[in-house]
Amino acid sequence: MLKTRVITAVCLFAAVSFALFYLPPVGWLMFVTGVAAIAAWEWGALMRLGGSARIFLGVMLVILCALFAAVEPAAVGLGEGFSESAWRVGALLYLPAAVFWLLVVPIWLQRRWVLSHAGVGLATGAVLILPAWLALVQLRQVGALALLAIMGVVWVADIGAYFAGRSLGKHKLAPNISPGKTWEGAIGGGVAVLAYGVSLAAKLPAILAGNLGLLLLTLVLLTAISILGDLFESMLKRQAGLKDSSKVLPGHGGVLDRIDSLTSTLPLVALLWLVTLR
Repeated sequence: MLKTRVITAVCLFAAVSFALFYLPPVGWLMFVTGVAAIAAWEWGALMRLGGSARIFLGVMLVILCALFAAVEPAAVGLGEGFSESAWRVGALLYLPAAVFWLLVVPIWLQRRWVLSHAGVGLATGAVLILPAWLALVQLRQVGALALLAIMGVVWVADIGAYFAGRSLGKHKLAPNISPGKTWEGAIGGGVAVLAYGVSLAAKLPAILAGNLGLLLLTLVLLTAISILGDLFESMLKRQAGLKDSSKVLPGHGGVLDRIDSLTSTLPLVALLWLVTLR
């Protein structure tokens, strides 16, 4: 099992790195759209949909992404005037995502609502996947290395939480949702992110690099949001009776299992970035 996980992780990192650093903008757009389509197909399983309906969700996601690219090509890096176009499309997707993750999800987790209505399930899937898709496309405009560093916030939080939880974890964070997570792990992940963020402060926008308090607050908020993303998917999988969102990544489960924290953090980072651009 460990060997399978390692091989899959190496192959996955190689594929993402190649796409991120070497594909042209249209190639990166197609790559990210493919990942988002698989995530939409997996989301259908959390909604307890059948095979045909899940494929339909994946196809519809591709169509929606293509429409965004066709109507606002500059917003996805395929034309001139990126800044204004990116803001128009970004505000349409990132603002609902911010409200969802900051206000709706904490209440959802507390009350443990179930995706029992198809309309609610589709709307939730859209606000979860589409903003993350757009953020991955738009944040590449900052630079491939910068986007990798941004995603590194989530990875550092996961690694810090894992080791802190294993060595110090005693108090359960959300025992009815994800029994393995502890408050000690969450704090350890937060400390790791703070150290990571401060070490990169010189490379950050001036609004953060020149204000240590704001930088630390932003890092703590991103860590908390990444935990929410993880807990939210864990709860939905538990309600649907699933261990993993799919089996497309041997040893790791599905795409949603790997990007659950990114779906919550990337749209907020992209929104902050677009605000600084304006």
